[in-house]
This record gives sequence, C-alpha cells and structure tokens, in this order.
Amino acid sequence: MSESIVLDIQNLKSHFFTMKGEVPAVDGVSIQVPAGKIIGVVGESGCGKSMTAMSVMGLLRYPGRVVGGTILLEGRDITHLGRKELSKVRGNEISMIFQEPMTSLNPVYPVGRQVREAILLHQKMSREEARKQVIDIFRAVGIPEPEKRYNSYPHQLSGGLRQRVMIGMAMVCRPKVMIADEPTTALDVTIEAQILQLMKKLCREQGTSIILITHNMGVVAEICDYVYVMYAGKVMEQAETFELFGNTEHPYTRGLLKSIPRLDEKPDRLYTIEGVVPNLLHLPAGCSFCTRCGEATERCRQEKPRLYETSGGHGVRCFRYEGEVCLDGE
Repeated sequence: MSESIVLDIQNLKSHFFTMKGEVPAVDGVSIQVPAGKIIGVVGESGCGKSMTAMSVMGLLRYPGRVVGGTILLEGRDITHLGRKELSKVRGNEISMIFQEPMTSLNPVYPVGRQVREAILLHQKMSREEARKQVIDIFRAVGIPEPEKRYNSYPHQLSGGLRQRVMIGMAMVCRPKVMIADEPTTALDVTIEAQILQLMKKLCREQGTSIILITHNMGVVAEICDYVYVMYAGKVMEQAETFELFGNTEHPYTRGLLKSIPRLDEKPDRLYTIEGVVPNLLHLPAGCSFCTRCGEATERCRQEKPRLYETSGGHGVRCFRYEGEVCLDGE
C-alpha cells in the first residue's frame, strides 16, 4: 500500500490463559489501514477476527490479554495505554460497531441520550448543543424523524434503525478509524444493502477508515478496497480486493469463494471445506490449515509457513510461494 497509513497493526498476539493451557486467539497478525479506505477481514467463525478487533480497542479482559506486537494509531503506540488514556482514544479517534446492537445499547435509556453521552465525554459543548449534533448525525445516517427517534428506547426501533444508531454513535466524534464487527449479520438483505451503502458514504464524505469484519465474501467484494483472510488466528492471504478475487492463491481462500452459491450453477450439493477449524489448544505442528487442505504435503504437516509476497501487496502463507519477499513481522 502506498497510501498514508492511519492504523498499523504489527505482529499482534493476543492469548487466553485457561486451566487447560494458553490459547493463541490472535497469533502474529499484521494489518495496515490506509486513510479513507475500507479494509475487509474475513474468515470462518473462530478464526480470530473479532479478537483482533477487541485487542485493538483495548477491550480484552481476563483471562485474555495482548502478549506481543504493536498497535500504532497515526504513529502513536496505543498497545498498552492505561484505562484513562485509552478512554480518550476509544470512541473519539477509533470506534467500533458491534455485531448485535440490541446487546450494545442500554435498554433503559433513550438512544439519543446514549449517543449524546459519547459527545459529552470527548467534546466540550453544552447538552443542548450535543443534542442538536445527535439529531444531525441521526439525519445523516438515514434515521427518519430524528427528533422523535432521539427519545426512543432501543426496543422501540427496528433492527435496521438500531444499527443506524450504532453507526451514528461510532461516527459522531468523526473518528480516524471505525471497526465494524459483522454489522449486517442480523439484518435482511434490503437493510443490509442500505447499511453498506451508508458506510461507504460516511467513509467517502468524512474520510474515516473502516475495518469491516465479516464472513460474507459478497459484502467484501462490494465495498472493500483491501482484504485480509484469517484462519486459526493468522492471516493466510492478503491483497487488494480485485486482485484477491481475480487471482486467488491460498487453498483456504479458494475454498471460501467456492462455498458461495452461484446463480448460473446448479450442483447436486453445495461446496463445503471439509473438516472444522482446529482447536487452538491443539494446533497442528505445521500449517494450521493442513488438516483440511487437499494440496498439503508432508512439509506442510511438519513446518509452519511464513507469509510470502507474490506480487505488489499480495501475500500468501503457503510454502508454494517460498523464496518470494517475506511479509511476516516475526
């Protein structure tokens, strides 16, 4: 990437310390987020996408913690900020939209008041000025009758409107980076399309960079500029969106794309990747994908591959590309 990097995650490691052993939920992940771009992070459930986001936001709690790597926000290391310093950054410079807004919004307070509190926490203005700003952001994210909705409680809003409130809350302080953790999972396809277009619009008009966490490759193809494919806590492939879809190189990524049903094909059975994501307490000695990969060799089962660059910015964690430039931060 040649653009200005707003968020630079380098060799991030987040582990959970349990009675059964140490779980490497995020194992050496490096992600660069350019200014004003949308970065997609994809993979199956349990691959470490959300744990990466929680680590960046400083939301990991015991028994989990960041054990290695750095998180640079515009060159400033925020990896191990104290609670007070982190509260100044979170919501103001970097914000997050969670997967289910009904569990993220407080059920006993009007939604407008909850968004207003985010403004009052980070900006010096009166309650009335903050209220007007909330109504303006509600209008900007497409909430009808924003003055009326300001006093509505979460249960009085539809799923789509609750998600718009969450987007408004995340964008109200004009953060440099917004992390969206599967923001359209619980929505129907019509509302999903509206939310995705809204995110693209906010990214374009406000210049906010977005990290979109999803398992939906169709969503990635529609709005993302760059894609990171994760599996078992590691990045397996990374590339610009058109490059990834047009020149897919890792067997896991090819499996994800083949799993998407096509309207022009009517197979007897839908394609699935055989097996399941391995238990992080008992990972294979070699490549974490070797137990499910039809192209695995004996070396794949014994040695861990590095992330190799095959072309400009296209990285693949596979021995078939050994000898190219290594992108691993280890």
